[in-house]
Amino acid sequence: MSQIIVSVSELNHQYREGERTRTVLNGVTLELRRGERLALLGRSGSGKSTLLNLLGGIDTPHAGRIRIDGTDITRLDERARTLFRRRHIGFIYQFYNLIPTLTVAENVRLPLELNHEDGTAAAHKTLSMLARVGLADYGDAYPDRLSGGEQQRVAIARALVHEPLLILADEPTGNLDAENGQQVLQLLDRLTRDRGGALVLVTHSRAVAQMADRMLSLVNGRLSEDGAELTW
Repeated sequence: MSQIIVSVSELNHQYREGERTRTVLNGVTLELRRGERLALLGRSGSGKSTLLNLLGGIDTPHAGRIRIDGTDITRLDERARTLFRRRHIGFIYQFYNLIPTLTVAENVRLPLELNHEDGTAAAHKTLSMLARVGLADYGDAYPDRLSGGEQQRVAIARALVHEPLLILADEPTGNLDAENGQQVLQLLDRLTRDRGGALVLVTHSRAVAQMADRMLSLVNGRLSEDGAELTW
């Protein structure tokens, strides 16, 4: 079994801004190993979230290849990318993105239902994951009854419940105070280590990035291994 989960080769992506074309990614090449935690740093507008969306198959690059566990997702059509994402990728966002009309347990169980998991097995996995994030007694609650830190723990549970190969976290502590942010980072660190998946953590904060095994900075559309170009 290859230890390389993600392989990105010569990735290029542009946006139209009025009459101009803006290049946000320019020849990005990257490898991510099984169990590795990568922090991706960069200023606002540097292309961090764009790269995350490309890794997740939400968008497709203008040039280059992205292989996840051997599958070239840039060659998949939209439906195939959606199915691949549901099975193999977990997303965590700054603003939680929980569905307010669903209970905590229903939010966490949703990825399993989308993957047509057996109902009994899905219920067991949901309860087990809620226990692991310290919310075993909150399954019947609705998201608006929870604190920000608790909502982010629900989001982490939802992202990990289907045991994805790759976890993509976009500023997961950006909407939390320092104490809750630290708790969420510790939880995310522990759970991703336990499950052996790879993690890409997008952040603008070097303090947050310290949890990772490796830090890369996105500067002028290119990746820098140690981020030496940036001053924070």
